Amino acid sequence: MERLGRESGAFQTYIRTDSQWITKQAVPPPARNARNLDFFDAILFFGTGDNLTTQQKHDLISFIRDEGKGFVGAHTGDNAFCDWAEFGELIGGRFDGHPWDTFDASIVVEDPSFPAMQALPARFTIRDEIYTHKEFSRDRVRVLASLERDRDVPVAWAKMHGKGRVFYSTFGHDDEAWDNSLVQGIYLRALQWALRLIGEDI
Repeated sequence: MERLGRESGAFQTYIRTDSQWITKQAVPPPARNARNLDFFDAILFFGTGDNLTTQQKHDLISFIRDEGKGFVGAHTGDNAFCDWAEFGELIGGRFDGHPWDTFDASIVVEDPSFPAMQALPARFTIRDEIYTHKEFSRDRVRVLASLERDRDVPVAWAKMHGKGRVFYSTFGHDDEAWDNSLVQGIYLRALQWALRLIGEDI
């Protein structure tokens, strides 16, 4: 994502493996290159667990819902904060399993007009780990692409959370998936949409 942002000129990326900057409060010294949410316009979240304080959770939701900032969840992005109800509402669904492990998945693009889908063929195959979801409803999200199976298995969706734009995709389990130009294009344009550089609210 750092390279895609730099090469496209669309955004600068700051990569963290901790949650220190997910706050509206001042980040105390001796934090190096300290930032907080006031510095950013969107978050790409690729992680699991529950490592935010109550105040950080409040600040994150306000950043998106009230300030209209963007949130992009990648792969494990919906498999976090399992006891935090509003995070499930924010992202639009919860991880429920990956019954096929990594396999050659046949994908159908359902909404080719959405910016992150526009460069994709109507159908394509990708080798990745595809998640199934719970606490998910098409009434609450705009499904953009899905697994070509008998059951409803979305692989990418978008939604609004208050004023903020939210995108999620299951793609990105391993290096092979992230090296795929289709996946890179999806996340590049999804982040541009979340940043309000392209597309409209939905």
